[in-house]
Amino acid sequence: MILPTAADEARFWAMLDDAWAGRGPEVDGLRRALAGRDPAEEGFDEAAQLEEHLDRVLADLRAAAEDLSSQELTALDRVVERKLHEIDREDVHEVTDGSDDGFLYARGFVVALGREFYEAVARDPRVAVADAEAEGLCYLFAHLHADRFGDFPETGSGISRESGSNPAGWPDSEVPSNA
Repeated sequence: MILPTAADEARFWAMLDDAWAGRGPEVDGLRRALAGRDPAEEGFDEAAQLEEHLDRVLADLRAAAEDLSSQELTALDRVVERKLHEIDREDVHEVTDGSDDGFLYARGFVVALGREFYEAVARDPRVAVADAEAEGLCYLFAHLHADRFGDFPETGSGISRESGSNPAGWPDSEVPSNA
């Protein structure tokens, strides 16, 4: 099993932060507010405002990775795969809801908002928001690798980013389904 290195994780989060920085300080403030919000408070509408910026953020992230080598893209894909897998948990699903695909995209939103929000949700899933998705992040580096090199990267991680694939996150429960 190959794990992402600390350097790969740092690179991923830095690239993502740079992509968000292009949206301006007000948007960055919204990301920080979402990460630091009191989960007991209802009605955090700023998540929808952040979703409006996601397509551009992901386009900027893809552009920043456009010239990376196969190994570099594989390493970044491994980071995304690991982060999505780690929050593939029943307690996170209870907040975000969704079918298996919907829950994957909800976890994509958590990762896409950056390290601060990701770590906040990992600590306390109640910080997550329902009905927020970032499908485009879930396979961004894998698709870029396929576009550039003709195949999807082999991460060698032995895990999956798909919903319900983290047995530690679903110890005694049924995983979400499309049914």
